[in-house]
Amino acid sequence: MERRDKAVVVGGGISGKLATRVLADFFKEVIILERDAEPQGPLPRKGAPQGEHIHALLFAGANGLEELFPGITENFKASGAVKINATKDIAWFHHGVWKLRYDGECSTILQTRPHLEWLLEQYMKRIPNVTIQYSQKVGNFLYNEKENRITGVEIRDGSDPITLYADLIVDASGVSSLFSRWLRKRGVHIPEEKVNIDLCYFTKTLELPDNPDRDWAIKLVYPNPPSEKIGGGISKVEGNRYLVTFMGYHNEINEKEVRKSDTNFIDIARQLPILDLYHELKNATALSGTSVFRVPNITWRRFDKVSKFPNGLMTIGDTICRIDPFFGQGMSIAVLEALALKKLLVNWDRSTQNLVDCFHREVMKIITPIWNMVLTEDFRYPETVGRKPAGLSIQQWYAKNIFLLSSEHKGTYNAFIQVMHLLRPTSTLMHPRIIKNVWKRKFTKKR
Repeated sequence: MERRDKAVVVGGGISGKLATRVLADFFKEVIILERDAEPQGPLPRKGAPQGEHIHALLFAGANGLEELFPGITENFKASGAVKINATKDIAWFHHGVWKLRYDGECSTILQTRPHLEWLLEQYMKRIPNVTIQYSQKVGNFLYNEKENRITGVEIRDGSDPITLYADLIVDASGVSSLFSRWLRKRGVHIPEEKVNIDLCYFTKTLELPDNPDRDWAIKLVYPNPPSEKIGGGISKVEGNRYLVTFMGYHNEINEKEVRKSDTNFIDIARQLPILDLYHELKNATALSGTSVFRVPNITWRRFDKVSKFPNGLMTIGDTICRIDPFFGQGMSIAVLEALALKKLLVNWDRSTQNLVDCFHREVMKIITPIWNMVLTEDFRYPETVGRKPAGLSIQQWYAKNIFLLSSEHKGTYNAFIQVMHLLRPTSTLMHPRIIKNVWKRKFTKKR
């Protein structure tokens, strides 16, 4: 297939890297315009303020990442990332019960987000038709109004803007998307779903004392809503360090107090449903300051519904949807979007507009079930504000029973794991055998 000439990706974060990796196989030249300076190692960067917190790459995301970057999983492990058995090495307290633990077939990788991004970036730099331009601020889009086409971007570099033309522009700039603002200034309505959750994250890197009885690589304690709003986790990462993240819905954690001292940070663990994390942390040594990240709301921009969407530009990642990060789905959604783009490009023999429209419709199909799953949990808090999905109370009741069964019934937990990791559709949990288990639990628990 003949390659198109040039594609430009605005934003060099994870979704931007994923989009670039796909486009490199279909365009003669791909340029990433990254606002941050060139990184000097696997270090946090200003443009990813969420990067210092615990991140998860779900099974679907890990599998897709390996497909797009062959050999990257071995690179992760060789440079210190921690490979774990996903059902044996995770201790997970959820809705008041511990999930089953057993030696399952699936594995996953624990690492910091800067480590993951750094290795992806080194991989990208070996692709001959990819160029990363750092410290680049995109100021505007070049627009042919007659054709309703984006033809390029203007880069603000000093006093005079630099013009960069391309056959396709991809906006991977995230929640504060320049393109969204550009559309609104032109009076174009972007249908949007927004739910207020007032989530706040607090994270430190710690060194834990040696403990021969420690039988986990990641330990999670989730709140049991609506009465409990604070959760936390400890995850082993590269360098024999541990990331510790606490989160609170609806501003439940006092940020001013947490920032006062390392002791105050660790004392958040006393507010969790159980004291397991506190016992692990009470003698830990802090290796970093406290990082804070706020998510006032989750947002889904419905670009698939925008009338007369401009030709020549598509969006990806958080530019489209910022999901509740507590569920660890963001990076994996971006991977699935990149794979959908790849599939469309393989058969791309029509207009760019058709490609953009098809891609945004495919993204809608990816996000819809995940968005609904997240809302089922976020709306367990009466303070959550937004449009509730139909049949919410029934969904919440059924999901709660699935969570509780995951502590005692291996078959149900396996199905839940497959859905949670985006390998199977949510309808998997409606298998007659699982429905039977739910009803059996309902009636036996009443006796």
